[in-house]
This record gives sequence, structure tokens and C-alpha cells, in this order.
Amino acid sequence: MIHVTELVEITDEVVAAFDHLIPQLSASNPPPSPDALKQMAADPNIVLFIARDTDSDAIVGTLTLAFFRIPTGLQARIEDVVVDEVVRGRGVGELLTNAAIDRAQGEGAKAVGLTSRPAREAANRLYLRMGFEVRETNVYRLKL
Repeated sequence: MIHVTELVEITDEVVAAFDHLIPQLSASNPPPSPDALKQMAADPNIVLFIARDTDSDAIVGTLTLAFFRIPTGLQARIEDVVVDEVVRGRGVGELLTNAAIDRAQGEGAKAVGLTSRPAREAANRLYLRMGFEVRETNVYRLKL
């Protein structure tokens, strides 16, 4: 069984889980340092979720929910969703995403946005099935 919770404390186990999971998301970005994780956990505009396999007690997924206020209202954005490759296909991503949606609704966000690379076919199917809509927009990024 998988249980999703919000992270409130950054432990050695949590740091090790991010060290294991983040490379499965991006080979070009290093996992966050313990200090970076602590800063995120302390930030009132960021919620870190973890998924734990209750049979093995292992952390098998993570999702970051970020809130930001703009003139049109409070927005929420899902970032860095990672499900351990050994448990993919068991609904972990959906559980994490539902937890984030529930939290965003509870905070009064007008919408929840996310991006997903086209190559992540299973994730894209999940988001569409959950009611997310593909937006007709261009996404730009300037590396600093």
C-alpha cells in the first residue's frame, strides 16, 4: 500500500530518498542538498509530498507543490514529480498528484499547473485522465 504525506522534517532518510529519486527525473540536475531541502520544507509557499510504500517502508515518490500569488489570484504549480522506477504503474503518481490538488484547493488556488515532457507518455496520459488540459501556449526558459 502507498501512503502520501507532506514532509515536515528533513531526515537522513529523506535526503537519501531525494538522492535516489531525482536522478530518475533528470540526469542534468543534481539532487538537492540537505540544506536546500530544509529551506524548501520551511518555505510557506512550497509543499513537499512523499509517497511511502507501507510494506517496505521505503520512500518511493515525491512531488513539489509551489504556490504563488499574481494579480489574477493564487496559483499552484506541480513540479518535480518522481516515482521510483520499481513501483511505476502502481498509482503512486496519481496519489501524489491528488494530494497536491487537494492541498491547492484547500489553500484557495484558482488553478494547478504543471509541465511534462512529451517523452513521459505514461505521466502525460495520467494528467489527461485526471482532468488536466493541454494549454495552447509556448513555454520558455532562460538559463541563468
